[in-house]
Amino acid sequence: MDTTNGKCPFHLGANTETHNSVMNWWPNALNLDILHQHDIKTKPTDVNFNYKEEFKKLDLDALKTDLKKLMTESQDWWPADWGHYGGLMIRMAWHAAGTYRVTDGRGGANTGNQRFAPLSSWPDNANLDKARRLLWPIKKKYGNKISWADLYVLAGNMAYESMGFKTFGFAGGREDIWHPETDINWGSEKEWLGKSRYTDSSNRNSLENPLAAVQMGLIYVNPEGVDGNPDPLRTAQDVRTTFLRMAMNDEETVALTAGGHTVGKAHGNGDPSKLGANPEGGEIYEQGFGWMNTGGKGNAEDTLTSGLEGAWTTTPDKWNHIYFHLLLNYEWESKKSPAGAWQWEPVNCKEEDKPFDAHIKGVRRNPIMTDADMAMKMDPEYRKISERFYKDPEYFEETFARAWFKLTHRDLGPKTRYWGADVPKEDLIWQDPIPSVDYTLSETEIEDLKGKLLNSGLTSAELITTAWDSARTFRCSDYRGGANGARIRLEPQINWEGNEPEKLKKALKKLEEIQSSLKKKVSIADLIVLGGTAAVEKAANDAGYKVKVPFASGRGDATQEMTDIESFRYLEPIYDGYRNWLKKNYSVKAEELLIDRTQLMGLTAPEMTVLTGGMRVLGANYNGSKHGVFTDKVGLLTNDFFVNLTDMNYKWQPVEENLYYIVDRKNGETKWTASRVDLIFGSNSILRAYSEFYAQDDNKEKFVQDFINAWTKVMNADRFDLK
Repeated sequence: MDTTNGKCPFHLGANTETHNSVMNWWPNALNLDILHQHDIKTKPTDVNFNYKEEFKKLDLDALKTDLKKLMTESQDWWPADWGHYGGLMIRMAWHAAGTYRVTDGRGGANTGNQRFAPLSSWPDNANLDKARRLLWPIKKKYGNKISWADLYVLAGNMAYESMGFKTFGFAGGREDIWHPETDINWGSEKEWLGKSRYTDSSNRNSLENPLAAVQMGLIYVNPEGVDGNPDPLRTAQDVRTTFLRMAMNDEETVALTAGGHTVGKAHGNGDPSKLGANPEGGEIYEQGFGWMNTGGKGNAEDTLTSGLEGAWTTTPDKWNHIYFHLLLNYEWESKKSPAGAWQWEPVNCKEEDKPFDAHIKGVRRNPIMTDADMAMKMDPEYRKISERFYKDPEYFEETFARAWFKLTHRDLGPKTRYWGADVPKEDLIWQDPIPSVDYTLSETEIEDLKGKLLNSGLTSAELITTAWDSARTFRCSDYRGGANGARIRLEPQINWEGNEPEKLKKALKKLEEIQSSLKKKVSIADLIVLGGTAAVEKAANDAGYKVKVPFASGRGDATQEMTDIESFRYLEPIYDGYRNWLKKNYSVKAEELLIDRTQLMGLTAPEMTVLTGGMRVLGANYNGSKHGVFTDKVGLLTNDFFVNLTDMNYKWQPVEENLYYIVDRKNGETKWTASRVDLIFGSNSILRAYSEFYAQDDNKEKFVQDFINAWTKVMNADRFDLK
């Protein structure tokens, strides 16, 4: 036994260090982990646990009462500012929701991911571990009837209401995850508050996609200014870019900034060097607490969070209309906080405009503003909005209430996913409303429609690709997109390059002709999906497999007025490995883009494999490309893609960046061509295992059935009424 350092070199069976990981040894390997996360094995709940059914049992009024009571029950271990936890709870809800970015729909409050790394330990989330611990007794009491994700948002709402502000509404429906999310790209920096996510640092619009925050570890912008340097006009550029990527316009941005800073305070009365590690880096005996402060009391008047110190308004424990009065009527100067952070303070502030100290009775302090607050005054467009809000407080309150609701519900998806008695009745355009339908289709009617669609003059490939292109926009990150609503026939989708507009318009015209000939009104959305479904079914039957592909009617047709063109442009596909298409060559490899698309669609690695192989043999490639069509029986649903991919009678030759020849070893003739996405299913060991499985002689029928199951999953991904 090696007694060096007094430790026996026992090797753990489940090594938690990274030096033995596949990606460490082969950093360029294809990482499929994001397709396997949130596996049922991570969940402590029963297999048949249904959060929606548990939520129905919740006494929402009692929970709201308990939350409001909590706000003013100050705890000695973490004393409340002015005896009210409202500011802390609002910040917790804001930071849970504020990570959302419309670019890929990831982030946001929907999963309760603030409990886990990296969010739990982001510098911008300092001391929110205290907010979550304050909520624990309430979570313990109500248990499975309320998720952490829903509780964060509701706590923020109740904080505002206990301070005198009426919120717009609340909806439950956010289900908790049980381990960190590995699919979200928070940035490539290796250090907190790094500065490498701009193509051109002088151009603040060059923020790397899909990111919304300006630096690693921030929710949106640096409160001290760009890279920590005060410059409100430059900060305004950051604010505008990052809030736009959070799906907020200028008016919503000003309202959220002012409404968020009307109550509560920033904390920076101490020495940052005395702060301990973040929660993930803390000692075991600290039990998940982070940022332990050894300076002074370590809390109360000695609390250190952002480094800025002070309140924004005169009565920060009550909802008020003072923010714009102070911002617009005083001159402000840049100063250092006790912790050494840049902040803005008013020149010659009147005593009655100063807020009282949060913990020391009778002492008044200067109000403060961040660089982002000063942008609301100094940027010309933000200034106009600020002045309007100042002159019309009721309009400001309404705008803020709606913006707060949007912030905290943006990633919850369409209104059909909203639960509870406090769901607003009004349909909002950012919820992507879809009219409900008033018909059902019998099996006889469905079969009759299938016949009409298959005999419409459209090819099977045209029917399949129209249905696929309509459905593939679905994102399980924020539950947007999908076939329901038939928005593929509206702007901006109808002219997306990836939808092959000319072919699409031809198919839509034919479907509309069929619709107009029907005695019973059937939505275009249903006809689009049924057309693809009928074509898949025919392809399987023609290949010798007597199967029936499931179809569920009930999709509605959205109108152009119901469609937020600006936000829908972020759903445009610029790559689709399933149709073997790239808009252009990207720095990210084609197979990695396929993985990203697959995860957003909510598909698994086996489903990705079987769908890709099936789409190839069905002839569904973009623009009729032959790459990856490893079959002489195009249009039949067979496992030929996998059979020929794994056939060692062929060899593979690179031709150019994304083109390969499949060559017969005996005669040297090129049999097929392929892209990187095609060949990855033979080169990656995991994907090859799936490919070999589907290539087996005894799995021909299983391939067909698995393809049908995966196809149906894609077609119904946005049918929340079926779940």
